[in-house]
Amino acid sequence: MKPITDYQDYRLYMRDFYAERKASSAFSWRAFAKLAGFASSGYLKLVCDGKTRLSRVGLSKVAKAMKLAKIQTEYFRAMVAFSDEPDVNKRAAAFEKMQAIAEENKVRIVGESAYRYFDTWWNPILREMAPMLAVASPTQISNLLYGGVTRFDVQQSLDFLVEAGFLTRTGHNVYEQTDKAVAGSSDAIPKAIRMMQKQMALLGARIIDELPKSERNFSGLTVAANKQTYERVVEELTTCRKKIASIVANAENGNRIYRLNLHFFPVTKEIFNEK
Repeated sequence: MKPITDYQDYRLYMRDFYAERKASSAFSWRAFAKLAGFASSGYLKLVCDGKTRLSRVGLSKVAKAMKLAKIQTEYFRAMVAFSDEPDVNKRAAAFEKMQAIAEENKVRIVGESAYRYFDTWWNPILREMAPMLAVASPTQISNLLYGGVTRFDVQQSLDFLVEAGFLTRTGHNVYEQTDKAVAGSSDAIPKAIRMMQKQMALLGARIIDELPKSERNFSGLTVAANKQTYERVVEELTTCRKKIASIVANAENGNRIYRLNLHFFPVTKEIFNEK
C-alpha cells in the first residue's frame, strides 16, 4: 500500500486499506466496521461510497483500526476535512496542512514487508551513512563502522535497503535517501524493533570502552518513582526525543553517525512496605 501522503482522498485510502486486508485474509466491510467499533456493519462501506461522512469520533476510530501512527493520523484528519468540509476556505486550509505534513514530516512507516529493516542495528545507520559518502563501497563503510560489521554484512544491508525502497542507487556505490525519516509500527514488527533496541544497547556498552569521553556522552540517574511519575518521565523523554529529531533534521553537513538511546526502566519489583 502506498504511503498515506500519496493520497488526497481519505475514502480512496480507506478503500485501498480494505482491499489490501481483503487480499490476504477473510476481511469484510462488516469486519472493518467491527474492528473500528461501529455498531452498523455497513457504515464504513457507505462512507467509502460517498453516501455519508466520517464524523470526528468516527475518524479517530478508523485511524486506530488502521493502526495509523500519530503523523499519519494528522494527515488522515486533514484529508477528511479537505474532502468533506463545505467551506471553501476551510478546505483550502486543510489542503495546506496536508502539504505541510507531507513536506515537513516525510516518514516511511515500516511494515511487515520491511521487517528486516530493524532486524540488525546497522541497517538504520547505513541508511544515513551511505548517502553521505561520495563512494559508498562496502569496504569503506565497514572500516568506518564500530562494532565489527563485515564488508559482506554491509553489502547485504545496502542491497536490502535499495530493494525495500529506503535507498536509491544512483550509480556504482552511490546512494540517495528516499525519505527524511523512518518510523516503525510496534504493532506490526515488535520482535524486530526490540531486537534492534537490544543490539543498540549492547553497542553502547562497547562504545563506553572504545571511545574517549570527549566523543561520547553517557549519563544516568537511579531514582524512586511510582506509576504516575514514570508516565510523566516517559512523556518528557518523548518530547525530548522529538526535539532532538527536529534539531538533527535541520542540521547540514553531518560528518558522523550518532545513536541516541533513551532508557528508563525499573530495576526492582514494586515495594509495598507500609511505615
